[in-house]
Amino acid sequence: MVAIAEIMEQPAVSAYLHRLIGNEGLLLIERFPEEGEFSDEDLSEVTQINLNSVRHTLYTLYERRLAEYRRIKNNETGWLTYLWRLRLDNIPVALAEEMESILEKLRAREQFEEENDFFRCAQCGVLLTFNQAVDDDFGCPECGSPLSHFDNEILLQALRRRREAIAASLGHG
Repeated sequence: MVAIAEIMEQPAVSAYLHRLIGNEGLLLIERFPEEGEFSDEDLSEVTQINLNSVRHTLYTLYERRLAEYRRIKNNETGWLTYLWRLRLDNIPVALAEEMESILEKLRAREQFEEENDFFRCAQCGVLLTFNQAVDDDFGCPECGSPLSHFDNEILLQALRRRREAIAASLGHG
């Protein structure tokens, strides 16, 4: 397994994990014992992090295949115990999946921006598509002021640049 400190030194990985699990989640990862499997209660005790935060972080990591568990059953009580371990070696796959998702959203937004004309209220900033503006007789639905055409070319250029950069980083020529 790759050392946690090594992984956390990578800015993209650190930023991804911070967005995914927040400061307390990062603290759990940093304090997570290097070897073995641990129950959520043990992790809470060892790391000094609230049990609910530990559980939330573990399930969030599990959803991205960055943590895994083994379930054992106490035959006397019938209670289940989940023993957790980190799988941070899966971070490249998780990051690629996240970037593919972002790429798809950028494509959809770019298509929406290309296919629509927009109108904006100079008073309150409401932005409407042409069809919405027609429905309101080119008057702002919030304040009644007249709407004026909004040129979204700068936004379109920024969306294209971002989409192309992500596609290139994923090897999508």
